[in-house]
Amino acid sequence: MALNCGIIGITNTGKTTIFNCMSNTKAEASSFAFSATKSNIGMVEVPDKRLYTIDQLIKSQKIIPATVEIVDVPGLAKGASQGEGVGNKFLADIQQMDALIHVLRCFDDPALPHIEGSVDPVRDMEIVDLELQVRDLDLVMRKIQRVEKLVKVGEKDAKKAIEVLKTYQDHLENFGNARTAAVDDDDKKYIQELQLLTAKPVIYVCNVDDAAATTGNKYSEAVSKALEGVETEVLVIAGKLEAEIAELEDANDREVFLSDAGLNEPGVNKLIMAAYKLLNLQSFFTAGPKEVRAWTIKRGMTAPQAAGVIHSDLERGFIRAEVMKYDDFVQHKTEQAVKDAGKFKVEGKNYIVGDGDILHIRFNV
Repeated sequence: MALNCGIIGITNTGKTTIFNCMSNTKAEASSFAFSATKSNIGMVEVPDKRLYTIDQLIKSQKIIPATVEIVDVPGLAKGASQGEGVGNKFLADIQQMDALIHVLRCFDDPALPHIEGSVDPVRDMEIVDLELQVRDLDLVMRKIQRVEKLVKVGEKDAKKAIEVLKTYQDHLENFGNARTAAVDDDDKKYIQELQLLTAKPVIYVCNVDDAAATTGNKYSEAVSKALEGVETEVLVIAGKLEAEIAELEDANDREVFLSDAGLNEPGVNKLIMAAYKLLNLQSFFTAGPKEVRAWTIKRGMTAPQAAGVIHSDLERGFIRAEVMKYDDFVQHKTEQAVKDAGKFKVEGKNYIVGDGDILHIRFNV
């Protein structure tokens, strides 16, 4: 599915380093403010141990993980909404994202000067929020002007639209993000076309030094305190350490490195899974002698919709889905044993696919 996460933050936070770790892309990281002139795009494999467990039982020829697109947007600065730094071009890039990963600098490094002169991640978070809010407020006010004309000609629903838009206007003018405005879900349709930047779901990443990889530090603690009561997730990741782990090709070497650092798994794996969850995604599997593959779908999708992710013909000619739950397959170890245990299901068009379902689609075109 064409869903993506944008990595945002002010310049020199370590965004590109974390992007490279996630995507195994070697985008250039620089210590010079505004050195990036374009967004970097990478496809990120979703780490899912279930794929390898299924493969151990089936012995397929290859394993294909699910993927999510990650976009590294060049660093923002004060005045971005008025064209400062990288300016409006990259605010427009952010507008195309489905969700955001906001990287905050939580480390000291004299060799990497901070654009604001000191390390203060809460201030940096507020700087970025303000630039996005200013952009959103402009979009909302422009739409209010358009809808007011419709009110004058008696357009149905225009008055309700104005009421909702005014709620967003007031919230943004008081330095609130659109995602926290007191608006019913049904009424959010009035801003959907605007793709408001601050309406997008967000994860905050505290980029710390190596010593704080497992414990965090005073900077990450300040971020967590500032976000108390906010419905979001805050992750602590040591970007420089993660970059060293990503450079190791041997799995055993990575295990030793992680153990020495006091980590169970790379922090970027947790970030990728958090991004997957933030996008409201889940995986289902197809399994056979040629390949074991994870497919990405939105939670709540029906079996025909999931089939369409594999190929449009499967959705168009859908007959039924043969379903094994992942846990049942692992417990019984073969498809026949799952059938013998009465756990093999045949489902129709209204079946809601569950996370980890192993599907075989029957179709006729």
